[in-house]
Amino acid sequence: MKILIADDEAPLVAFLHRGLISEGNECITETQLHNVLTRLKQEQPDLLILDRMFDDQDSVALLPEIIALPTPPMVLLLTAIDDVKERISGLQQGADDYLCKPFDFDELLARVMALGRRRPGQNTETSGAGLHSITVGNLQFDTQCRLITLAGEELPCTKIEYELLLYFAQNTGKVLTRERILSRVWQANSDPMTNIVDVYISRLRNKLSAAPDVTIQTLRGNGYRLVNNRQ
Repeated sequence: MKILIADDEAPLVAFLHRGLISEGNECITETQLHNVLTRLKQEQPDLLILDRMFDDQDSVALLPEIIALPTPPMVLLLTAIDDVKERISGLQQGADDYLCKPFDFDELLARVMALGRRRPGQNTETSGAGLHSITVGNLQFDTQCRLITLAGEELPCTKIEYELLLYFAQNTGKVLTRERILSRVWQANSDPMTNIVDVYISRLRNKLSAAPDVTIQTLRGNGYRLVNNRQ
């Protein structure tokens, strides 16, 4: 899908750009509200991810002009204004969906996919998990007790290690990008420009090495995935 990301927060724009491209989308960016209509006419994207506020300018005022374009995009509004009336106002004036900041990247991705399914020729799928018990090889999670066992023995983990390993287990075999991991585990909507993800993955690899039924693979330039070596 072709996506225009329009937001005046440069770190967020860069984060979303990298994350959405890594999920197979074509992305362009804009940080000035007065340029949005021009970019829409030039690029004709399928989806516009539009920040609600650019300094003191409300982007909702642009929605009637966006809708009137010959090939209008779907519009996903981002906002820090967590007010029901404001959300209703944005939807009534033409937005297709609304997401409050701060948000989880997976939720944004799911909404992007859902909006993409409304357009002809789009074929997207969502992933999900959330079971009380998850088993991958000899690795087992009890999510109610927040307990992990490896080959029948309890695997001691810090809170971050638990959340990271659980996220991998919920998406076994799927490539998870750095942006998705940062958003889900660290609730970060921008890249801290550190190797924190690599550090924690290294810790988990050391812990899993005692019973190597499952391993965390690095796919250079793409991300990481947990694989069940028994399959």
